[in-house]
Amino acid sequence: MGVSVTNRERLILVMVALVGAFFITRYFVAGPGYTDVFYHLNAANRLVTGQGLTDPYYWTYIGATDKLPAPSHLYWMPLTSLSAAVGMWLLNAPNSYTAAQLLFSLMFAGLVLVGFWCGAYLGGTRRHMWVSGLITLFSGIFVRYWGAIDTFAPYALAGSLSLVFLGLSNRAEVRPQRTLIYAVLGGAFAGFAHLTRADGVLLVLVGWAALGWSLLFNRSDQRMGLGRLISQGVALTLGYLVVMLPWFIRNLNVLGTPMPLGGTQTIWFTSYDDLFNYPPLSTPATLFANGIGEFVASRWLALTNNLGTFVAVEGLIVMTPLMLIGFWGRRRTEFLQPFWIYVVGLHLAMTFVFPFPGYRGGLLHSAAALVPFWAALSVVGLDAVVDWVARRRRRWNARSAKTVFSIGLVAMAILLSLRIGLPNRVPPRDTSPFYQALGAQLPPAARVMINDPAQLYYFTGLGGVVLPNESPDVIVDIARKYGVKYVLIEEVSDDGRSSNAITEKMVSILTAPPDFLVPMPFNVPNVRLYEIRY
Repeated sequence: MGVSVTNRERLILVMVALVGAFFITRYFVAGPGYTDVFYHLNAANRLVTGQGLTDPYYWTYIGATDKLPAPSHLYWMPLTSLSAAVGMWLLNAPNSYTAAQLLFSLMFAGLVLVGFWCGAYLGGTRRHMWVSGLITLFSGIFVRYWGAIDTFAPYALAGSLSLVFLGLSNRAEVRPQRTLIYAVLGGAFAGFAHLTRADGVLLVLVGWAALGWSLLFNRSDQRMGLGRLISQGVALTLGYLVVMLPWFIRNLNVLGTPMPLGGTQTIWFTSYDDLFNYPPLSTPATLFANGIGEFVASRWLALTNNLGTFVAVEGLIVMTPLMLIGFWGRRRTEFLQPFWIYVVGLHLAMTFVFPFPGYRGGLLHSAAALVPFWAALSVVGLDAVVDWVARRRRRWNARSAKTVFSIGLVAMAILLSLRIGLPNRVPPRDTSPFYQALGAQLPPAARVMINDPAQLYYFTGLGGVVLPNESPDVIVDIARKYGVKYVLIEEVSDDGRSSNAITEKMVSILTAPPDFLVPMPFNVPNVRLYEIRY
């Protein structure tokens, strides 16, 4: 740290991080709330109960095999589910959300400690250390997600630590042996980030890009020679491979390739609903079928939404100018080179390469790794603003002003976090009457086509597939392929002509269902249940 911290202070920092993290994760998110969480929980439950890394349903057809059950994590990465499974196993509590949260609370506490460290390193005072750590703890909209069994906490910790160690390895004054250790650790945490999210591989590219930047533009690194930079690159790559190699081997055994190949199709989406296409074919031809208009419109949509994410989520609105000022003042700091390369690369990728997954949550998830850095830089920027004003208003006491405004910055973060977190708190989830009725009506081994098969399985144990983004005619083909016998449509409007649970291509099923769909009695309002005859 840039601050000399006593053992007593370290203990206080750890206790603040642990108590705060466990409170925020458990209080604000006490149960599963959306598809991603249900999916990761289901995979963890199946692993803990001896069913391996398998799925009894498909929530997307991208990467899907020809049968069910199927290998799990053909689209999403496995570390979130593995972390939840470890918590359940350690506490001997399968199907327990509280047990599944154990490692997520600890990982969030680790992220808060990274925030304390970043503040101390970049600011050099205890004030910077405490303000940065507390803003990381009370991080605005993220308080809604740290306790979710999702990629937020794992990716934030792995990604931020990767950037920290890549930054430390990038400093010219560090001894060669220690530089290699930092590079290995940076690569290893990049591996954990990739094991959490597919775009985590960007961190490895960031490490290499930082080395290239140093070779081209940093005179001190040029004097060190090409050999040292190459050895750093090899070290970070080896660290990455040590973590990722077991997953590559698993995929080779079950899929025949180191990684599933379907995820890159999202580059060519014309809408987010293309995630549910059947067959899942999105190509340059589909994107440019009607000219360049779809391409431009999709990137513009992502740009405007991602700009809002940057200002409101990453910068908590008030912090945005401060953290940019703080970064500008530290822009030549060797430690921050991997950080700013990642910032630029991530936002460009989530805007212009993967626009629909990017603005619909991809940037939000991956920007979690930036929280401790932005927190620290916002305090640095605050100091720069106060110093600028103090030079023009001689009656100002800059030191007192920095303390007062730092307290105000923390208070703002706490109030914003409470204002967002309290109304959106996720309570413990019990099985609703809807799922109780469905489970009672259908056979135990039934497979259902539904809007959210992950949630269906969590509450009923029934497998199945997702409703496709296609016309109703394809239903029978999917049903034959995967042994699906029922179709269930939720959120049907009172006039029976629309539903929020299906796409526009499927909406004709409500007014003119195909002959192979036989309506079944189901005493739940605004829900339709069909048997598939084939």
